[in-house]
Amino acid sequence: MDALASLPENSIDSAVMDPPYHLTSIVDRFGKDGAAEAKSGRTGAFKRASAGFMGKAWDGGDIAFQIETWRQVLRVLKPGGYILAFASTRGFWRMSVAIEDAGFITHPLIAWVFGSGFPKATRLKADGYDGWRYGGQALKPAIEPIYMGQKPFSEKTGTANVLKHGTGAVNIDGCRVPTDETITATRSIALGSSGAGVFGAAKVPGVYEQKEGGRWPANLIHDGSDEVVAAFPQTESGTGAIKRDTGADRNGNTGVAYGCESRPAGTEMIGYGDAGNASRFFYSAKADADDRIGSRHPTVKPVDLMRYLVRLVTPPGGTVLDCFAGTGTTGEAAWREGFNAVLIEREPEYQADIAERMRLCLSGTDEKKREIIKRRGLVDENAGPLFGSVK
Repeated sequence: MDALASLPENSIDSAVMDPPYHLTSIVDRFGKDGAAEAKSGRTGAFKRASAGFMGKAWDGGDIAFQIETWRQVLRVLKPGGYILAFASTRGFWRMSVAIEDAGFITHPLIAWVFGSGFPKATRLKADGYDGWRYGGQALKPAIEPIYMGQKPFSEKTGTANVLKHGTGAVNIDGCRVPTDETITATRSIALGSSGAGVFGAAKVPGVYEQKEGGRWPANLIHDGSDEVVAAFPQTESGTGAIKRDTGADRNGNTGVAYGCESRPAGTEMIGYGDAGNASRFFYSAKADADDRIGSRHPTVKPVDLMRYLVRLVTPPGGTVLDCFAGTGTTGEAAWREGFNAVLIEREPEYQADIAERMRLCLSGTDEKKREIIKRRGLVDENAGPLFGSVK
């Protein structure tokens, strides 16, 4: 809060951060300074929780649930600037309400889906309940919601706001989902064309090809793991135009409605001509074993994911704010995308991680690779015979 107060008003272009999730309210009961040591009990759960999430006391408290926290972020953001903030599925609603009450406009959330989560549950020891578990995280965690909000415009229109402040829009083309597929759709209606409005667009037949650069980005991102990809169905769309020969569209809808091709028999409908796993429609941020760079922080996010997020909401040459910087992943992401960053981190251990991360970034990819290999106890495949053979 002290660091935020030192920043000038309307000086930041975007805010991308991973605040504490405050999963352990028991810290307030058993983890205060001077409190008696929590007893282990039968499972040790109370003792572990009193130390905070993953043994870290900084997850206690409620800084991410305080309206004043987000008022200060709102103050330093330029009008129209976006905020993206991770949260747990349990605490997302509390954080969202605080951010909105601080004055932000709430947009639909972004879902980060991953396959690396582990359930933490206690087996129920009672007759007739084999296979039953209890606990706050009895189900395997596989999603983290990302709040998406925006500081209100200072100008009458979005275009005028962007022209004045450089903020207020999202980078759609820069965040399209890559694809090697050649997709051609034949439509009887030009979606988005001028005409009679949403439910009756002008009839402009034509062939529409996949936008260069990939698919339109969605508010779902996944880690590309086998487990997550397997959860998506295999899909296949017909090639070329589809002739409708009934009084309803292919979804069984009739009448004029959004997405409905309610036209006479013989009307050409959309034919995409591609097939594969449905995960291809969504951006895949691959988790990298090198993202951690030796840090012991328990919640390091993939650099690729953070690069995508800062690229989505930060204008060219802009400055990104992360006031819960951790190991500096947002800083590295901003640097790799050509942005500036303001990082705020209270814990000395992680301040050192940030300094080391940025030192390695500035030292170049080769130096970073060598340092990561050394810390992971591996042998560089390109090190040469002096260092022995790789097994």
